[in-house]
Amino acid sequence: MTNVAEVVVRAGYRVVFRSVFANMDPERAHHLAFAVIRWLPRVPVLAGVVERYSRPAARDGVTAMGIHFPSRFGLAAGFDKDAHGIAGLGLLGFGHVEVGTITARAQPGNERPRLFRLIPDRALVNRMGFNNAGAVVAARRLERARRNPGRPVIGVNIGKSRVVAVEDAVDDYLESTRVLAPFADYLAVNVSSPNTPGLRGLQELDQLRPLLAAVHDAAGRTPVLVKIAPDLTDEQVDAIAGLAVELGLAGVIATNTTIARTGLRTPTDEVEAMGAGGLSGAPLRERSLAVLRRVRAAVPDDFCVIAVGGVTTEADVQERIEAGATLVQGYTAFLYEGPTWATRINRLRRRRLRRAR
Repeated sequence: MTNVAEVVVRAGYRVVFRSVFANMDPERAHHLAFAVIRWLPRVPVLAGVVERYSRPAARDGVTAMGIHFPSRFGLAAGFDKDAHGIAGLGLLGFGHVEVGTITARAQPGNERPRLFRLIPDRALVNRMGFNNAGAVVAARRLERARRNPGRPVIGVNIGKSRVVAVEDAVDDYLESTRVLAPFADYLAVNVSSPNTPGLRGLQELDQLRPLLAAVHDAAGRTPVLVKIAPDLTDEQVDAIAGLAVELGLAGVIATNTTIARTGLRTPTDEVEAMGAGGLSGAPLRERSLAVLRRVRAAVPDDFCVIAVGGVTTEADVQERIEAGATLVQGYTAFLYEGPTWATRINRLRRRRLRRAR
């Protein structure tokens, strides 16, 4: 779309968000918006127009983990939990789409309500609980998605099934790995969501080492990364980054959501009423950036580090790249910025790269 059309669509989305989505249950609003994204590739003329103007600059591509990414910017896990919308999300300008979190066994997730907006903070609190249809169902969708020659790079984020005890987590992750790795460009091992009991305990090195080693071996040629929490101490971040390098993993994703609730503009009583869950969005920016820098300092230059957390603008993307990120992801800002978000970032990056010539 032209800049004028982009401005019109963006302004229209803001009106719809304020008048409709902001007054609607966040999960229902997500499903409505996602239905449109899934529908987009089915209208070839419209899809062609959207793809033409959302396409990232060729010079923004990068090769990491032996994979060519058409741009540095992609969509983090959490938006497309079941690999339904990969084609549509690619049309909107995301260079890679990380689906999931997917578990070996299908599960409904936590009870609703489980997703909450903090509009003054441009943030979300979620305790979704890895709601998904399971690895076998996702594998069929991923196989179909891979047949699309214009698809984005596909990451698959895997987590522990809720009904599986923590002491049996390795076998559970291995089941997902064997089913999903053949259809993933890369695998992300999620041990950092706060919404599955006991999961974050897997970040302790004595539990993390055997888990990552087993998944790495089972994944074969599919690159494996580990996704870590922003709530780790600096020493824990250093230790996990070192372990990832030692085991021959392809990279680290920094970071997941946080359990912290400091420095928010949303009234405290409203935040407390939301209850437990992971906070994402703009308030996570500083800590996520600090963890990124910590990880980059602990790993080799060619080691892939994916930055996520509090990314909203093209300037945020550039800041993460300058801090050492190989790739950058966003999610929460998509809900606030609307369907032209990735297009706008790609356009501004194209302009930045032209100036840098």
